[in-house]
Amino acid sequence: MKRILTIAALALFTFHILPTSTAQTVVDLYTPGITAEGNFYCLPKTVVRIAVKIEKTTYTPGEFAPYAERFLRLKDVGMEPLNSYRILGLSQTAMGVSDSEKIYAIRFNPKSAAVNVAKAEDGVLLAINAEPRYQSQPSTFVPAPKPVAVNPRQFLNEEILVAGSTAKMAQLTAQEIYDIRSSRSELIKGQADYMPKDGEQMKVMLSQLDQQDKALTSMFAGTTECDTVEQVFVIVPDKEQKRQVLFRFSKRFGLVDADDVCGEPYSFSVFNLTQLPPVNEKEAKKKKKAAGGLYYNVAGKMLLTIYKGNDVVSEEEFPAGQFGYVEVLSPDLFNKHYGTRLWLNPITGGIDKLEAEQSK
Repeated sequence: MKRILTIAALALFTFHILPTSTAQTVVDLYTPGITAEGNFYCLPKTVVRIAVKIEKTTYTPGEFAPYAERFLRLKDVGMEPLNSYRILGLSQTAMGVSDSEKIYAIRFNPKSAAVNVAKAEDGVLLAINAEPRYQSQPSTFVPAPKPVAVNPRQFLNEEILVAGSTAKMAQLTAQEIYDIRSSRSELIKGQADYMPKDGEQMKVMLSQLDQQDKALTSMFAGTTECDTVEQVFVIVPDKEQKRQVLFRFSKRFGLVDADDVCGEPYSFSVFNLTQLPPVNEKEAKKKKKAAGGLYYNVAGKMLLTIYKGNDVVSEEEFPAGQFGYVEVLSPDLFNKHYGTRLWLNPITGGIDKLEAEQSK
């Protein structure tokens, strides 16, 4: 119930920049049903976005595949459709999301200086009295456009189409392929009966012959198409984790469920690399309760390693707010005697920049 109330309260403040003519920098830890009205904000938790690029190859046998070796001397031609997959690569990117355990409320007071509070849509505090710096979003994956498929039957002449059997059609089609290759050779050697007038016309004629050759040969050798897709996983590391299965991958079926043993496991580990001085939790809570200032993260550091079986395929270090601790800025920095501007990191919740000038 507490979590539902917390999210509901935060949802009331999903606009980007909240100017207030009278705002005090006294900040309370948000407690549903107890915290006084104010401008609510939260600090971010660092998550890791893992993007996996996968190539799917689809083989479709040709109509004349059984006759490929007999008429075109093509060996080992597949007779059945086949899909195969391979991973082209994967990447890791750190992102920030709102931390439901770190929600605070700025209480208003008409006697204090004006404060402009800038937040992200999910309530994460970005800046005070300054233009916010939003986290950059990963680029959207756009697959390469597919080439236009050519129907080989459009190159079959009348004699081939009226042949009485598939074997006869295959034989006549193979002869047509040899004739096309012969014509191409004569053009290149300058021995054709009708030579092109210039180089551009020669280029066009050779291109047309190549297209016909490729299309008709595909009726024996089959066709292979490749598609690339991107699959995204998001890891929310709250603590160290060892060898958790991220996904399984099969060359025959692609990505499969984490418990499907037909695929090879890809797993990940999260290591806490934080080397911050130890925090006295009792004293820290007492200090924050008395301070009434602005909360921010002192980020720690984590290492995320991805394995294929027992082999490391990717390893990245990231600063992470949840592996550090929460500190508080003095409320005096934001009273009417200072022109204070603050920028927080949208991924870690740490201080990116703080400018404070005492007015004369």
